[in-house]
Amino acid sequence: MERPRGVLSLCLLTVLLQSGTLGMPPLYPMSQLCMFCDLELSSCSGTGTCMSNCSITSICDDSNEVCVSIWRKNETGFSIETLCHDPSKPLYGVMLEDYNSSTCVMKEKNTTSGMAHFCSCTDEEECNNNMLFSPILDPTPDDPLVSVLLVSLVPLLVMGIVVVGMFHWYRAYRQRGIREWESNIKKRKPKAAGLDCDACAIMMDDDGSDSSSTHANSLNHNTEPLPIELELLVGKGRFAQVYKAKLKQSTSDQFETVAVKIFPYEEYASWKNEKDIFSNTDLRHENVLHFLTAEERKVEKQYWIITAFHHRGNLQEHLTRHVISWEELQVLGMSLSQGVAHLHSDRLLCGRPKVPIVHRDLKSSNILVKNDLTLCLSDFGLALRLDSCLTVDDLANSGQVGTARYMAPEVLEARLNLENMESFKQTDIYSMALVLWEMTSRCEAIGEVKDYEPAYGSKVREHPCVESMKDNVLRDRGRPEIPDSWLQHQGIAVICATIMECWDHDPEARLTAHCVAERISELEDEMEKLSSRSSSAEKIPAELKIPTDLEIPGDEQKITGIQDVIAVDCSVSDEK
Repeated sequence: MERPRGVLSLCLLTVLLQSGTLGMPPLYPMSQLCMFCDLELSSCSGTGTCMSNCSITSICDDSNEVCVSIWRKNETGFSIETLCHDPSKPLYGVMLEDYNSSTCVMKEKNTTSGMAHFCSCTDEEECNNNMLFSPILDPTPDDPLVSVLLVSLVPLLVMGIVVVGMFHWYRAYRQRGIREWESNIKKRKPKAAGLDCDACAIMMDDDGSDSSSTHANSLNHNTEPLPIELELLVGKGRFAQVYKAKLKQSTSDQFETVAVKIFPYEEYASWKNEKDIFSNTDLRHENVLHFLTAEERKVEKQYWIITAFHHRGNLQEHLTRHVISWEELQVLGMSLSQGVAHLHSDRLLCGRPKVPIVHRDLKSSNILVKNDLTLCLSDFGLALRLDSCLTVDDLANSGQVGTARYMAPEVLEARLNLENMESFKQTDIYSMALVLWEMTSRCEAIGEVKDYEPAYGSKVREHPCVESMKDNVLRDRGRPEIPDSWLQHQGIAVICATIMECWDHDPEARLTAHCVAERISELEDEMEKLSSRSSSAEKIPAELKIPTDLEIPGDEQKITGIQDVIAVDCSVSDEK
């Protein structure tokens, strides 16, 4: 839009008067001379240097005003607006910057009407006529393929960095947790005096019996065998012999007593299976035999497993020599069920996941007695890790293993459900029930105590075969006898009910080891309450009464009259 010629003449005269060109002093301070056009279309694309192409020059009204150029891009093209403006006030919602410069350098701003490029300047006349843009305002990639690759790879790169970061964080967190846990263990269990911990790290249990350190599972003594002197043969099984031995120190004549299980070279598979089971740190438990290390003795052509030594021997020997009290039966039964529950559990007490293990050869000769009369499980030559990755084909040869006398009905019949991992645990429960019966048969609380006999006693031979046990257990549905006289004792009655539920012919009907442990624990509490009552005539609580019509059948029927003696939630899987 053109302005009137009179206005232009007046502007020119004003300039001359202010500058003193006409021989007169300036009327007032000089204001900025700027390009001043309304919004006009432009061919400037917003790159490099552009001219405003404005044909009007104006003297700013105020000496504080500066020259301003505004470049906009819209859907139809480009436009430029030139004007004077006071930098202390916003222009289209934008405060001007760098207005003291003699050049007009464009900068992108967010205005009230959208994005635009502003520049402001002083010092030179019409400085807003020449606008400087950045080299590339709206870059277009030279190669579209490069852009596609960059857009595709950036998310993958970010994801990779996140995964690597999480992995390193997890490792650091886990290592810190392990160090703290091991530190707590060290504080709780002092080292045994006089032992070179770098050599074997044996520790003392709270009951004073020898046992391995919590670090013993990681013991690996390079290529040199440990300085062990075999002392006495204490046991002999199908695959190996067990010796009492002395573990010497390298710097003195002192030694520690250990147990050494020796396998011949041809029994490598049994040795390796037991070594692998023991080497799992999750196996550590007060009711599981403490493991030191395993060795391949090439000179002797033998394989060794070295563990803690318990001088009381195995449970079968202990029951043969001793009649036990009711209190001892509770301790033995509790520790046995807790040990089996730990094997079967899929989580540790701290909540960390654990692979369940089944023993598959539970019997009184494979259970050791500690100094405090608690028990610990041993002999894991036939044990099996119930890893979730195992298939039915992997378990195809895992059905009929163990000692025939203690085999569950489904094992004798070779009809174990290989598709259900719980079925393996249920066979252990049946075997545990027979061991509990043997312990109960030697308890003074039952009345007349006979000499020790293993489960099924004289009904079968000393070392019965599978076919013989099939006749007794499957055909006749026989179980070890529970005389009526045993049930006169309140606690024994509960133990007997528990035993009969555990050796039920139906595997699904058997209790879990965790349930048995809870039931015995509850039984201890109830019996303590009864024994604390001063008057024997005081009424016995209804939940502990034994019904007068209780009968012990000769077949698989259960004791039903005392099923509510101890109310315990018995789930079908051990989760604790």
